[in-house]
Formats: sequence, structure tokens, C-alpha cells
Amino acid sequence: MSDAQTAPPATRAMAGIVGAGQLARMTLQSAIALDVSVRLLADRADDGAAKIWRDVLVGAPNDLDAVRSLAARCDVVTFDHELVPHAILTTLEAEGFVLRPSAATLALAQDKQKQRESHAALGLPVPPFQISHDPNAVPAFAKVHGWPVVAKLARGGYDGRGVWVLRHEQDVADFAAEIAGRDTPLVLEPFISIEQELAILVARRPNGEQAVYPLVETVQNDGINREIIAPARVNPELAAEATEIAHRVADAADITGIMAVELFATGGKLLINEIATRPHNSGHYTMEGAVTSQFEQHLRAIRDLPLGDTRLNAPQVVTVNILGPADGSDPVRQLPEALAVPGAHIHFYGKGARPGRKLGHVTTLGDNLDETRNRAWRAATLLTGEERPF
Repeated sequence: MSDAQTAPPATRAMAGIVGAGQLARMTLQSAIALDVSVRLLADRADDGAAKIWRDVLVGAPNDLDAVRSLAARCDVVTFDHELVPHAILTTLEAEGFVLRPSAATLALAQDKQKQRESHAALGLPVPPFQISHDPNAVPAFAKVHGWPVVAKLARGGYDGRGVWVLRHEQDVADFAAEIAGRDTPLVLEPFISIEQELAILVARRPNGEQAVYPLVETVQNDGINREIIAPARVNPELAAEATEIAHRVADAADITGIMAVELFATGGKLLINEIATRPHNSGHYTMEGAVTSQFEQHLRAIRDLPLGDTRLNAPQVVTVNILGPADGSDPVRQLPEALAVPGAHIHFYGKGARPGRKLGHVTTLGDNLDETRNRAWRAATLLTGEERPF
């Protein structure tokens, strides 16, 4: 372990990852297989990936000197989160460092306003929206589109944070008080009656070559992605439309690396929710469920290597996210019981257990969806004691 001041310079081609959480941890597995050298910038020495890797710098993602120290020791830098300030990214690019994805692409991922405006300008399907700096604009928006109104912070929200559902005009005063002092615009949208939440991964090389994965269904509970079903239970026409959207969004963003496009299905049509320009929870199924995992694909793309096959390894693939039990116990203690479930592939993220925290996932493959789904949930239940909530 070394800090940002004492790390040795790179002596061979090196990929740097800003962030050392669960996505970096799973990327390392593919780096080992491909013999890709990786150096991490960890916010803390006990971050999930930092705990298992030798070549680690410790520094905050909003510290220019720390991120520059990583970049100076690598020939390409990538990210396992969107928390690096845009000013740092543009400074590093101006200094000649190679960022994949680029500062411009990351700016799109960091800003829901930019996403909505960019995708709308391309004629891609997005919900009706309005950008405002004033929460008191909500009632006027509701007069046109009806209640409830969904209000999102344009920047800074993630994993459901920074999103409010305002059901009545009486909610606006409390909402205005809650966001007072936050220097970010609001994205106002009507409350969409969602039939399915979907996601699709697309990888893209610097030369524009793309590889798109099958459309998947992301099953939510209490605002948390609990389950991924691949392929999604939709008709072929909707799946083909999602693939075309993924291609267009990736080209418009000029992404190098892996990108997730989150979608809503409503009234038999698709709407873009948001994008993520990094490996994504909706793609964890690819570790066993696809010929090429999203993590390997991301490394291939940022190293400008040929992209891999995106086909599924079985007719049905199901991934269940493992959340910390309400009693605070550690699911790792129940690992032997869960591993006895036939075909259960279990991944833990090296996090300390606490109630509701995403600690890992389990994936199963099979020919029949119900049977495959039941095995995944049986393993998850053995780990956490939680019965399937839906």
C-alpha cells in the first residue's frame, strides 16, 4: 500500500481506476485474466477493491493532486463512479492525460439536465420535462401534466437519492425547504406509470465500434434494484428498439468504455430514464451469464482491444442483489449453505455489513425462468434470511 506521494512510477502500460469500490473490485478479476495492469485511487485504504489489490494510491476523487498523481502513473484512466468534479477532469485532459470515458462524456453522465436536453434534441424518447431553478415552478408544471410531479436534482443524485415525488401542492413548501441552498437545477417530470424498468449495456471503442448486450429487466423494490432478469420479458420489437436507442446514445455521448442505458416501458413504449458511463449494477449478470462480462468488455474498450461476444450463456439468467439483513448480521457467515444451491454463483463486495446495504449478488443460469429465479432467491434467502419480497 502506498499513498499518492510515494507510489512508484509506472514502468509498463497501466490502466488507472478512480474509485476502489465494488465495480473496481469486479473489474480487477477481468484485469487479472487479461493481464492488464491496474492501479487504483481509493478514497480509503479499506475500500472493497483496495483491500484485495497491491497497487493502490489513497486520495479523494475531488482532490486534483490525488487524481493527477494516479493519471501521471497510468497511460489511461477510467472510473468506477461519477464523483470526480468536472473541473478536475477538464484540467487533466488539458494536461494531456487520457481519460476513458472523456471529460465531456462524464459531464453528460453527471448531469440529468444535460442528458434530457441531449436526448430530446436527438429525437430519442424521453418523458416530458422542464428545467427550473425554482421549486415553486412545480405547481405550474402540474397544471399542465398533472400530479404527482417527480423532481430530480440535475447533479449529485444517485441510487434514488436526489429524487422527490411530490403528490400535492401542499408538498412543495417542504420540498423547497429541503433543497434550499443546493446550487443545482431541478428536472421536473410527470409521474410515469411504469410497467417495467429495463436496462441495456453498450460498449464502444475509440474507433466507434460497438457491442450491445441483450435488454434486461431490473426489478425494483422500495427504490432499490433487487433483481435482474435476462433477457427482459418484452416483445422482440421493443428489444430491437432498445438496441437502436443504445447505439444512438453511445455515439451521441462519444463513450469509450461500457455504458448502461436505463429505460422505462410504459404503454408499450420505451422512455430513457438515465445513463451511466461505467460498469453498472444491471450488468452484474454478465459475469457468468454472458460470453464476455461487462467488466472485461470495459477493459477491452478503454485499452482499444477487440470487443467480446455479448450473447447469453443460457436461455435465462437471473441476478439477485444481496442486502444487509435488518439485524446487522453478515451474510458471509451463511456462505456454505448458499453455495449448496445448485448453480448459485455468489459475489461479495468486501463491505462491512449494515441493514439495507448492498453487499453482493447471486446469479443463476437455466432453461426455465421460474426455476432459475427460484434458485437465485433461495441462495439469497439463505444468506440474509429475507424472503423474496415480490
